[in-house]
Amino acid sequence: MQPARMTLVLGGARSGKSSYAERLIEACPAPWTYLATAQAWDDEMRERITLHRSRRSGDWIARDVPMDLPRAITEAREPVLVDCLTLWLTNVMLAEADLSAASAALIEACTAARGPLVLVGNEVGLGIVPDNALGRRFRDEAGRLHQRLAAQADRVVFMVAGLPMIVKPSSENPGNPS
Repeated sequence: MQPARMTLVLGGARSGKSSYAERLIEACPAPWTYLATAQAWDDEMRERITLHRSRRSGDWIARDVPMDLPRAITEAREPVLVDCLTLWLTNVMLAEADLSAASAALIEACTAARGPLVLVGNEVGLGIVPDNALGRRFRDEAGRLHQRLAAQADRVVFMVAGLPMIVKPSSENPGNPS
């Protein structure tokens, strides 16, 4: 179940994205780098972060990178898990940074990554249309970012109820759905 050079794992909330992505990276020799984009703004988010950390062994090198994800990917020397793209996008949008430049830098870093690289993102375009302009812009920007990364990825997986659905099989091993 070793990951392709670049794998994009998408899915809804609590679909099993993160644990699946962790298993992909853990199929590689340790150590592994976990690039976390979440920021603990409240107690609920702190609990989520604690849960994620508790699942990982001491072989993980965890780095908090709420904004400078491209540089962290570029600097990594070992297999990398990014969790998650949509929180990174939220951080960039709320900071009112140049989203086009930030997205281009991210895609460039991902395509140049030493690999393996597993990216996790929330599929937010399957639900209702948000009732405000910022929500609709976020949904649209997340969809565009995922499309651009999926085009570059060797494999794309969509998680549903803990089950991986291979959307784009790895050209290196098209018969292996893991």
